[in-house]
Amino acid sequence: MKDHERATQVWAVLALAARNRQILTYEILSQLIGVPAHGLANILDHVQRYCMQRGLPPLTSIVVSKSTGLPGEGFITAQDIPRNQGSVFNHDWITTAAPSPDDLETAVREARAR
Repeated sequence: MKDHERATQVWAVLALAARNRQILTYEILSQLIGVPAHGLANILDHVQRYCMQRGLPPLTSIVVSKSTGLPGEGFITAQDIPRNQGSVFNHDWITTAAPSPDDLETAVREARAR
């Protein structure tokens, strides 16, 4: 499965976690989708770029390191993590249409072209 296809799985997991106001560690997300934690960066980047392009709260901000409690260095969307996590928790992800694998792939491709 390609990263943009896995990113649709991640979207669903993160949308549910956000609805339940949950923070996930990279390790937990890894176990939930069956991808090693060190392989999550590119997958999460698809979700991050899509949210940025669509003006959505930074959904990937709720995925954090167990040791620091913060998103990894690939997280570039926001500086004030607690405030942005709050905006993620307050957003209605259930009524926000989930992106297709093609939508996620396009978001990354367009971001890299800039």
